[in-house]
Amino acid sequence: MKKFFTLRNTRVVGFFALAILLLGIVPGPLILAKNWYLMGNFTNVALLSLISLGVWLTFSMGRINIGQGAFALIGGYASAYCVSKLGWSFWVSLPLAGILASAIGVIIGLPILRLRGVYFAMVSLTLTQVTTLLALSDTMAPITGSSQGISNLPSPPALTIFGMTLIPSFDSLPDTKVGFYYLSVFLLLAGFLLMYRLAHSRQGILARSLQQNEELASSIGVNVARLRLISFAISSFLGGIGGAVFIANLQSISPSAFVVKDSVDFMLYCFVGGLSNVVGPIVGATVLYFAWDWLSVMGNYQLFIYASAMISMMLFLPNGLLSIKIDGLLDFFNSKKQAIADKKNGAKAKPSKRRK
Repeated sequence: MKKFFTLRNTRVVGFFALAILLLGIVPGPLILAKNWYLMGNFTNVALLSLISLGVWLTFSMGRINIGQGAFALIGGYASAYCVSKLGWSFWVSLPLAGILASAIGVIIGLPILRLRGVYFAMVSLTLTQVTTLLALSDTMAPITGSSQGISNLPSPPALTIFGMTLIPSFDSLPDTKVGFYYLSVFLLLAGFLLMYRLAHSRQGILARSLQQNEELASSIGVNVARLRLISFAISSFLGGIGGAVFIANLQSISPSAFVVKDSVDFMLYCFVGGLSNVVGPIVGATVLYFAWDWLSVMGNYQLFIYASAMISMMLFLPNGLLSIKIDGLLDFFNSKKQAIADKKNGAKAKPSKRRK
C-alpha cells in the first residue's frame, strides 16, 4: 500500500482529480444557474494561464520574456483571418495559429535570444508594441482590418471525423461560453502536461542549467542555441493557441486585443505564482485575475489596493505564492492544536491538586 503512495502516483492522482474538478464539478452548478459571467471568468483564467505557461518556459532557461502578447496577437489574427476571409473551420485555423506564431517566434528568436538579462527583456517588451503597430499599418490592413480589426467571427462549428462528431457546434450548446470553457480547460490541461513532462525531461533539465551558467552548459556539449530556440518556439506556440481561442470567444479582434500591459501581466502571473513550479503561472493568473475582479467593489481605491497587495506579496513572498510551505503551515496548526490541548490538560490537572 505504501508503494502506491509514491510521489509520481500522487502527482498522477492529483492531476486527474484536478481534471475531474475543472471538467465535471466546477461547470455543473454554473450551467444549472446559467451563470455565464463566472463561467466566462474561468475561461479567461484558463486561457491566460495557458499563454503564461509559455512565458514560464522561457523564464526557466534564464530569459525574462515580456513579449508574449505579440504571439497571442499573431495567433488571434491568423485564426480570425482564416475563419473570416478564407472561410476555413476554426478547428483548422487553431493549430495553424499556433504554428504561425511558433514560426515567427523562431525567426525573431534567432537574433534576440543571444541577448541576456535586461537586454532581452527590453527587446521582448517592444515586440508587442511593434506587432500592434504592424496591425494598424496600411500595409497589413487587407489582413488585419487596420484599426477596425475583424469582427463578427462565427462560433466554432462541429468537429466531425469519419462521420463521428467529436465536438458539437458551439451554437447548439446552452451558451457558447460553455463550449469555450471546456475548450480552454482542455487546452490548459494539455499545456500543463506538456510543460510538466518537458520540465522533468532531459531537455528541461538542460534548459534549467542555462539559467545557472550557459558557459558551463556549453562546455559540456549542450547545444545552447538550439535549446533556447526550441523553448522559445514552444512558448510562442502556446501564445498563438491561447490568442486564437481568446479571439474566437470575443468574436472580434483589433490591434488593442493584446497590448504591452497584457505582456507584463503574463510575466507577473509567473512571478506571483512562483517560478520554481509549472503550476506557478496557473496559480498567479487565478489569484491576480479574481483579485482584480473582486476589488472592483472598492471603486477608485481598486488600483491602489491591488498595487499595495502586490508590492506586499513581492516583499514577503519574493519566490511566489508557491513558496509557502504546506508542511510549515501544517506544523503551525499542529503546534497551535498541541498548545490548546496542553492548556486543557493543565486546567484539568489543577482541581486534582486542590483535592489533595
